[in-house]
Amino acid sequence: MTISDAPVAPARPSGVNPLVRLCAVLALLFVFLLGVNGLGDGFKSLGGGTLDAFFAATANPFIGLMVGILATTLVQSSSVSTSLIVGLVAAPVHPLPIMNAVPMIMGANIGTTVTNTIVSMAHIGRDEEFERAFAVATCHDFFNFLAVGILLPLELLTGMLSKSAAALAASLGGIGGVEYDSPLKGALKAALKPVKATLESVAGSDRLAEILLIILSGILIYVALTLLVAVMRPAVHSRVEAIVSRGLEKTPLVGIIVGIAVTVMVQSSSITTSLLVPLAGAGLLTLAQAFPITVGANIGTTVTALLAALAATGPNAVLGLTIALVHFLFNVAATLIIFPWPKIRQIPLAGAQRLAALAVQSRRWALLYVLLLFYGVPALFAVLNQIL
Repeated sequence: MTISDAPVAPARPSGVNPLVRLCAVLALLFVFLLGVNGLGDGFKSLGGGTLDAFFAATANPFIGLMVGILATTLVQSSSVSTSLIVGLVAAPVHPLPIMNAVPMIMGANIGTTVTNTIVSMAHIGRDEEFERAFAVATCHDFFNFLAVGILLPLELLTGMLSKSAAALAASLGGIGGVEYDSPLKGALKAALKPVKATLESVAGSDRLAEILLIILSGILIYVALTLLVAVMRPAVHSRVEAIVSRGLEKTPLVGIIVGIAVTVMVQSSSITTSLLVPLAGAGLLTLAQAFPITVGANIGTTVTALLAALAATGPNAVLGLTIALVHFLFNVAATLIIFPWPKIRQIPLAGAQRLAALAVQSRRWALLYVLLLFYGVPALFAVLNQIL
């Protein structure tokens, strides 16, 4: 049975009133933005000395790349890590330099692919299924590695992404919070004020209170995004499956648009790409069909960082918007450089197929691939950088 023959299941009632679900989504979005705003405020009073070691480490673009990979694999979400990076760049005092943040953003793009690669391990007991599923999962890895291999050196030599993003951010005026004091930002400041007062009373010192605020803000970002995905998933799950199925039958361009749309809907590229893995394992789609949707998911996931930039306030808010636009431009540029050209597009597909064939021959290679590439190597370089 082909995908076009497969019946599309009707949307299942979730048992939750749509109005209640909408209120929950809006509340979680507010909590998410509150976390991003609190992160910037936390670094405002922490002082530059505390951040010097971190900034010095990430001044090495390779270490910045490793930090981005490791942070994203640990939290299992590029949305969380890129939102944190936006908060660091937009910090009112001692912001993370844009040039330090760019490799971290690129590393986050690589780190997010670990989720669907782990999902493919569910098929490890059946050779043919596992080979198909693992190839579809790792084509995302190969695409992002190729994108970084092309665009990171160009960025370091020319600053093409950061300069373009800065120009675009400047043209957008006060969206980042520099000139326009929106009611949303006023509400965020009002909500953050009692939180800061409580932390100060509990901590007993300003320095400890700022550290607690940073930790709490990170937790709020992670929890809000996790719950946001959980709340939205039942409402869109059946629709997502229908959209993906129809997209697979169309041209690659439609597949990219489907990937973007689905990822914006569920606020997670991992959900979009992980949905493709079991379909591939079951033989319902090919690697060539899944690839454009994966590429679209890369672009769709940048919406979260752009949303985080809207919460930034103060003199460096435009820098937060700039790094969020770098994330967007990086994924768009990678798509334009790699996808339209058959010979270049074939590189990640061929790499994924060869790795999948090797993984079927020996399961240990699949496990080593995940453990070393996403966790071991980034952690090793981070430790060596501290020692040396």
